[in-house]
Amino acid sequence: AMEKSRPLWDNPLQFVFACISYAVGLGNVWRFPYLCQMYGGGGFLIPYFIMLIAEGMPLLYLELAVGQRMRQGSIGAWKIISPYLCGVGVASVVVSFFLSMYYNVINAWAFWYLFHSFQDPLPWATCPLNSNRTGYEEECEKTSSTQYFWYRQTLNISPSLEASGSVQWEQALCLTLAWLVVYLCILRGTEANGKGRGSGRRPAEPQREVVYVTASLPYCVLIIYLIRGLTLHGAVNGLVYMFTPKLEQLSNPKTWVSAATQIFFSLGLGFGSLIAFASYNEPSNNCERHAVIVSLINSTTSIFASIVTFSIYGFKATFNYESCINKVILLLMNAFDLEEGSLTADNLNEMKDYLMATHPQEYMQLLPQLKNCSLEAELDTAVQGTGLAFIVYSEAIKNMEVPQLYSVLYFVMLLMLGIGSMLGNTAAILTPLTDSRVIAARFPKEVISGVVCFINCMIGLIFTMEAGNYWFDIFNDYAATLSLLLIVLVETISVCYIYGIRRFEKDLHTMIGRKPNWYWKIMWAFVSPLLIISLFIFYLTDYILTGTLQYQAWDATQGQLVTKDYPGYALAVIGLLVAASTMCIPLGALVTFIRKRLKRENVSTV
Repeated sequence: AMEKSRPLWDNPLQFVFACISYAVGLGNVWRFPYLCQMYGGGGFLIPYFIMLIAEGMPLLYLELAVGQRMRQGSIGAWKIISPYLCGVGVASVVVSFFLSMYYNVINAWAFWYLFHSFQDPLPWATCPLNSNRTGYEEECEKTSSTQYFWYRQTLNISPSLEASGSVQWEQALCLTLAWLVVYLCILRGTEANGKGRGSGRRPAEPQREVVYVTASLPYCVLIIYLIRGLTLHGAVNGLVYMFTPKLEQLSNPKTWVSAATQIFFSLGLGFGSLIAFASYNEPSNNCERHAVIVSLINSTTSIFASIVTFSIYGFKATFNYESCINKVILLLMNAFDLEEGSLTADNLNEMKDYLMATHPQEYMQLLPQLKNCSLEAELDTAVQGTGLAFIVYSEAIKNMEVPQLYSVLYFVMLLMLGIGSMLGNTAAILTPLTDSRVIAARFPKEVISGVVCFINCMIGLIFTMEAGNYWFDIFNDYAATLSLLLIVLVETISVCYIYGIRRFEKDLHTMIGRKPNWYWKIMWAFVSPLLIISLFIFYLTDYILTGTLQYQAWDATQGQLVTKDYPGYALAVIGLLVAASTMCIPLGALVTFIRKRLKRENVSTV
C-alpha cells in the first residue's frame, strides 16, 4: 500500500470527530423520528439495534480498515485489492457526486430560513395579505402559514414536474453561498496542512479544526432544544407516543427493512468518504474501537434527536388540538348563544349530544363547519424529510416564546449538520482525484476543489427552479439507494473472498495488534452480505410491484399535495441515475480485463 509522508489527523480524536461530523447528519434529525412514528414507536428500537450489530458496525469497521490499510481513496484502495475492482471506487465517487449535486440545496434552504429568522414576527407565523390588502392570500388560507412560506415563498413551486419554470434568484444566491462556505472549509484544511505540491506532504482534506465545530455544535443546540422542549405544554404527549411500543409492527417486514436501511445510510456506508477519512490515519490507529464508537454515537444521536423531535411534535400536536377545540367551542357558543364558561373541552362531547337532541336542524346546518378534533390523529400525522425540517419545526417554533432565538438556533444546527455531511461527500470526490498523479501533478488542490465545487453549484441550480423540489426528490429517492447496496455488497465480498479473510486478518493484526474475533468474521463473511442481498431484492421487488412511479405535487388551488405520475423523461433520468453508478463496477472490470489482454498480446507479439 502507498504510504503517506504525513497523516491528516493530528490525533485519533480528530478523526472520530470527522467521522461523527460526516455520519451524524440530517437523517438522524428528520428520518429516524419518522421511522419511529411509522413503525412501532419504542418497538422500532428492537430491529434497529439488531441491524446495528449485524450490519452497521461490521461494515463501518470494514471500510475504515480498508482505507487505513491501503492508504488511498476509494478508487485506489479497491484497485490495490484487485485491479478488477477499480469500478467499485469509481461508483462510490459517482454516487458522492450525485449526492453533492443536490444535498447542498438543503443548506441553501437553511440559509434562507436563517436570514428570515431575524424578523419580528417570523414571516411564516401568519399568512400575508392579498394584493388588495382586504384579506389573506387565498392559497395560504387553504393551507397553513408555514406550508405557504415553504411551498410558495421559499420554493415558489410549480404545479407539476413538466412546468419547470425559471431559476429563483434568491435560492440560487443561497446555494452559491452554501457552496462558498464548503469551499472555504476545504481551503482552511489545505492551508492548515500545506499545499501538497513540492512540500513532501499529501494535501489535507477539508477537515481539521472545522470538524470540531460541525460535530459538537449540533449537540449543544439539541441540548438547548431538549431543555426547552421538555418544558413545552404537551411535550409529554409526544414522548408517550414515541416510547409506547407497538410490538405488532415487529411482524411487518417493512419495519426490519426500514431499520436496516436507516443504519446503512445514516453511517454513510459505500460513499467512499469513510475510506477517504481513514486513509489519512496513522497505520497503527485502532480502527476497530473507532468503528464501535462512531456507530454507537450515531445511533445514540438518532434516539436523542427523536426525544427532542417528539417533545416538540407533542407540543405542536397539543397546540393544534386545543386550537381546534377552542374554534369548535367558539362556533357552538355563537351559534346557540350559550353562556360563557358553560362549554369546555371536558364537556364538549356531552354538549354536542345535547345540542343535537334539542336543536337538530340548527346543529345539522352547523355540522359541516365542526371539525373532528383528535389529539391521536394529530400525533399520527407522519412527516419526514424537508416537511419535518422546514414545516413542522417552523410551525412549532412560531408558537414558542422568543421564536426568533429558537429559529436561529435550529437553522444554525441544520447548517452544521449539512455542512459536516457535505465535507464528507466532497472528501469522497477529492481524495481519489488528488490520489491521481496525472491530476495532482498538473493542478494544485485549491484548483481541483474549486472546479468540483463550481460544477456542483452550476448543476445544483436545477434544484432552485420552480420544479426544482421535484427533481430534488428524484435524486434523493433514486440516486443512491440501489447503487450503495450494490457497492457495499461488492466491497464485503471482495474483502472476504477475493482479498481473503485470512489475509485481511493479518493486516488488522499488523495495524491494531490483534486479529478480529469470531463476531466480526461471521458478520463480514455471511450475515452482512445476506442482509444486503435481502435489502437489494426487497427494493427491486418493491420498484417492480409499484408499477408507474409517482411523486407528490403541490396543488395551489387545494392547498395540499396531490399524487401524480412521473413523465417519461423523468423515468429515463431515474434509470440513468441508477445505471450511471452501478454500471461502473462491471465496466471497470471489463476495461481492466481488455487492457490486460491487449498487454499480453503485445508482449507475445514482441
